[in-house]
Amino acid sequence: MDGLKVFSGTANQKLSKKIAKSLKVNLGKLNVSHFSDGEISVKVQENVRGKDVFVIQPTCTPVNENLMELLIILDALRRASASRITAVIPYFGYARQDRKDQPRVPITAKLVANVLYAAGVDRVLTLDLHAGQIQGFFDIPVDHLYGINPIIDYFKKAKVSNLVVVSPDVGGIKMARAYAKRFKAGLAIVDKRRNTPEATEVMNILGEVKGKNAVIVDDIVATGSSLVEAAKALKKAGAKKIYATITHGILSNNAVGKINESCIDCLIITDSIPLVEDKKSKKIKVVSVDSLFAEAIKRIHFEKSISVLFDQ
Repeated sequence: MDGLKVFSGTANQKLSKKIAKSLKVNLGKLNVSHFSDGEISVKVQENVRGKDVFVIQPTCTPVNENLMELLIILDALRRASASRITAVIPYFGYARQDRKDQPRVPITAKLVANVLYAAGVDRVLTLDLHAGQIQGFFDIPVDHLYGINPIIDYFKKAKVSNLVVVSPDVGGIKMARAYAKRFKAGLAIVDKRRNTPEATEVMNILGEVKGKNAVIVDDIVATGSSLVEAAKALKKAGAKKIYATITHGILSNNAVGKINESCIDCLIITDSIPLVEDKKSKKIKVVSVDSLFAEAIKRIHFEKSISVLFDQ
């Protein structure tokens, strides 16, 4: 492991420390500061020449600050002659704009892929991308991990049974099917429709949920509005307890308040994004993905296959 160096940006140092502990290495010495006008200043405080370097930095809130910090760290490491640089991005921001779905809009996921490459990254390691095709936006290797295993372990320990897995929309069927397969449970879909542009949204449940414990699965919870509405529809359809397992807990605006007041019994998220103090709730449980990332980093460093970690 002498040739391995792991550095952390400031976005999620708690997770970075857990990953380093799992790897049994110390985090590299890195000083991140700001000039008086807010510009980010970075200094790598140890030798990285010829080293295999991993930089852990999710691009979560504040998104622009954390993304720019990551780019500057990558540039510093490239100019310090690191042999290979892998950006470990537990949450890949700007991923929701992954196609032109209307005229005159950007494809920000591709833009971020371009600037990461320009900053000097050789490889990207990430978790539950908003859309799998984002891997194709990169001209470098992308290792795409899934958060399903630590979440499944949570349900095993909690001994929750009689489950039905629910996709909150048609686009999430693939992820929901993977969970249903692992749970050996049924599958349901929340179908959202509008009869007219002015009409209120009608939500239909495709699948049998009556008398079952429903588990809504998705990659992102932002404002929580869609999640709360889906839970309401499931309760109306006769579901018993309602769980939600979301990989990335953005929880913006009043999302936590909405969840607390909703019929959701428990929201399980990963620590890909740090859960700050004012967003904590009795209904929100956090599972860690440190072991998953540590194993992936170790396998990449030793040039071993990591396909066993792509289990979905």
